[in-house]
Amino acid sequence: MTLIIAEAGVNHNGDENIALALVEAAHRAGADIVKFQTFKAKHLVTAQAQQASYQVKNTQKQESQLAMLERLELSYQAHVRLKQRCSELGIEFLSTAFDLESLDFLVHDLGIERLKIPSGELTNSPLVLAHAQAGCQLIVSTGMATLDEIKQCLSVIAFGLLHKTQTAPTEQQLLNAYNSEQGQALLQQYVTVLHCTTEYPAPFNEINLKAMVSMARDLKLPVGYSDHSEGFVVPIAATALGAQIIEKHFTLDKQMPGPDHKASIEPEELTAMVQAIKQTNQSLGDGIKQPQPSEWANIAVARKSLVAKTAIQQGECFNEHNLEIKRPGSGVSPTKYWQYLGRAANKTYQAGDLIAE
Repeated sequence: MTLIIAEAGVNHNGDENIALALVEAAHRAGADIVKFQTFKAKHLVTAQAQQASYQVKNTQKQESQLAMLERLELSYQAHVRLKQRCSELGIEFLSTAFDLESLDFLVHDLGIERLKIPSGELTNSPLVLAHAQAGCQLIVSTGMATLDEIKQCLSVIAFGLLHKTQTAPTEQQLLNAYNSEQGQALLQQYVTVLHCTTEYPAPFNEINLKAMVSMARDLKLPVGYSDHSEGFVVPIAATALGAQIIEKHFTLDKQMPGPDHKASIEPEELTAMVQAIKQTNQSLGDGIKQPQPSEWANIAVARKSLVAKTAIQQGECFNEHNLEIKRPGSGVSPTKYWQYLGRAANKTYQAGDLIAE
């Protein structure tokens, strides 16, 4: 079954009460996980770092990334209360760490057992290594990345899973870890890789879902999809293509101020997406082509049988003029039609009788 992550991200606008409301909405929608973002803005960006164009457009305000992110920080105390509320509701709390201090807090203070490495940190090898050495399940998002960059990140993770304390690996050590049998086994045990297009909203013609299938083949790892497109058609398609995790941004109201609201879905859409993903999972089945239980009763109704078109006397040969094919399908299958031509009837038939021999 597909694990569904409702990505609250920073759609709380720095307000703990909105964050709690997002937890409640994710739970009501039926998501498995609700995810936030944990960071100290001062550790994340320089004072000179500029906003992305989509952030300027969505916030309708041009300022530094630092100023924007400082307003979007949640206190550590708020994280504790959010995780507690998640525990009460029975939905998993997850948050993305964007710096080492935040990662340490999530792992050692909050005790979370699953971590998400965001697309923007894929090449931040020291942070990636710290994630791997935390010993948690890892979700790795790959927006903006080439396959070689993904493999580089995975080599750091493989090294970290193999060596829990070494913090300055050489390139050769990373390569050896990734290519080793034990390293590959640990990656398969701990890592799921998410395909992603890092744009808000992501244009449909740049989603490239087939890349998710290619990653599964080339990396030999579980794959999923982190979605930034409008609506939720693409997550359903990704589920059908084998995504084991779907992550989708959601908000209480798309009209709220903030960088990600307009590229998010609202609670009613999240509920519909969760239901659609579950139905898609059910519809995938076991891949064996055979009649399903509900079809058996319809075979006799929908299929046809060999029928006497005219009266046929015992000993008379069946031919194109005295045989026809009609419903129901409870008699001799029409696949036998040619075998019956020229064959003598074993009994007498009236017109309309099913051939029964």
